[in-house]
Amino acid sequence: MTHLLIIQPDTSDPAGPLGEWLAEAGAELDVRLMPEQGLPGSLDGYAGVVCLGGSMGALDDADHPWLVDVRKMLASAAGKRVPTLGICLGAQLLAAATGGQVVLGEDGPEVGPALVSKKDAAWTDPLFAELPLVPDVLQFHNDVIKRVPPGAEILASSPRYPHQAFRLNRCSYGIQFHIETTPGLVRDWAKSAPEMAELTRPGALSAEKLTELHADLAETWRPFAHRFVRLAAGELEPAAEGQHRLPLV
Repeated sequence: MTHLLIIQPDTSDPAGPLGEWLAEAGAELDVRLMPEQGLPGSLDGYAGVVCLGGSMGALDDADHPWLVDVRKMLASAAGKRVPTLGICLGAQLLAAATGGQVVLGEDGPEVGPALVSKKDAAWTDPLFAELPLVPDVLQFHNDVIKRVPPGAEILASSPRYPHQAFRLNRCSYGIQFHIETTPGLVRDWAKSAPEMAELTRPGALSAEKLTELHADLAETWRPFAHRFVRLAAGELEPAAEGQHRLPLV
């Protein structure tokens, strides 16, 4: 089986359906809830890494000192070209670890069902090429990736915040949005952060709307998760070499 390291920074954001999709594609998941379970000493034996979201900021080291180790591991994975997927906070951690910049969003939070648009580089990417032009996503974040890492390519964008998805070193990916949620989980987030929930469209976080959204998310992102496992297993070729590359670490 394809052994994947799943870094879970927060109890509030488990792997959920994404974990199920990865497992059904043949992956064996080693889930590490931080900081209790800690990180492995190295990436030896792992074919890929997934870093999930969380309520903290990517640079909140004072309150969460273990974030330093997470960023180091993500930098190591990117440098060694271990297939990596960072989701929301995970994407921000990956960006910060490899020379990008993460800041509080100047135009406010993004919350609720949304669409992102594929960029030119996505059409030849092994994970993104088969996605629709404007895939459904779920947004729930205050911080944003203001600058992607040197050499990274933008794969998806939106009018308010252009860096919705990026790739670097051929097989390391960051997505600013969520694909791993359930309707119940999003409702819990809305209850715990009512000031963010009220920013979305009226009714967008209703049980009915969230059920519809998650059916669409599964249709789009379940095959994406399967392709990530194939990439980690060596069955899918990484993206073509770009003009820039990160140094190996």
